[in-house]
Order: sequence, then C-alpha cells, then structure tokens
Amino acid sequence: MMTVKTTISRDLPKNNISLESLVPQNHLVRKLDKAIDLSFIRNKVSHLYSNLGTNSIDPVVLFKIIIIQYTFGIRSMRQAIREIEVNIAYRWYLGYSIDEAIPHFSTFGKVYKRKFEGTDIFEEIFQEIIREITRCKFLSNESVFIDGTHIKANANNKKSTNKTVEVQSKVYQELLNEEINLDRELHKKKL
Repeated sequence: MMTVKTTISRDLPKNNISLESLVPQNHLVRKLDKAIDLSFIRNKVSHLYSNLGTNSIDPVVLFKIIIIQYTFGIRSMRQAIREIEVNIAYRWYLGYSIDEAIPHFSTFGKVYKRKFEGTDIFEEIFQEIIREITRCKFLSNESVFIDGTHIKANANNKKSTNKTVEVQSKVYQELLNEEINLDRELHKKKL
C-alpha cells in the first residue's frame, strides 16, 4: 500500500534538535575539526584588525570556508557559500546555527583585498594549514601533475624520477581575484 504524506513540516522543533545531533560522528568535517587547530590564524592577523567599528567575521571562519571549498571540490566561493547555507554539516564546522546568516561570498574577497593583499600573511597561513593537513595525513605531499602538452614519449622505465613539488597559494589568489573582478563587472562596481 502506498502512503501519501499529507502533512509537510519543514520547521525544526526548537528545543529537541541541535546541529550537534544532526551531523554524523564519522563525517569528514568532524575529523577536520578535531584534527586541525586553526586558532593560530587569529594571532597571526590580530594586528590587522581595529578595535573600532562593527564586529568582523572571525578570520578562522573565512579559512574554514576555503577548507570546505577545496575538501569537497566546490569550484567557486559563490557556490561554496550556497552549499554552506543548506548543508548542516558545513554550518556545524563553521560554528553557525541553522538560523544564522552565512557571510556573503564577496566577504572573503573584500577581507583579502583590505587585509592580506601586498603581504605574505595569506601565504603563511595557507602554508601552515597545508602543514597541519599533511601532519594529520589528510594530504599526501606527493602529487601527479598532468597537462596537455605534447611531449615525446620515453618508454624507458629505468629513467624515471620522482619529484615532490611544493604547492603554492598563488593559484588560489589568482582564482579569487578573477572571481572578485567578475562580480565587480556584473554589479558595475569600481575596480
């Protein structure tokens, strides 16, 4: 016998459910949260923030958004924010409740432009995060890079060499700048 759901309830009971109970214990965001301590970021950037004005978004949250973006293969900051808005596990990782507004996708670009551009701080934080992720064995320090360049084949198996290449944050900076500029053009903002 087929059942037809006649009542539709999309509201969460206010006192009975928490994000903590909704995120599975074995979810990757829990492993990331437990293994990687990102609190060093606040100390590294504290001199860039003023005690005046409105409260800023926690810089650790901004970097956690990037971690979500790359860990789960989300191609753009705009899409990452959309995913975070609807994904309870991502909200849990950032420390945001179900009814709390997620930062706008342009926020990271603005913070980067105002605080990190022209400094090595972003790259230092990025390298420290890579070291932490590698230390926790979430990332191998060896990768295979393949491109479409036509090269002459060498079938000699005895002449191969293995190289370890350090990942640079410059690629992410370039992608972020492209996304910021595209948003500015779409909204007719000044460069």
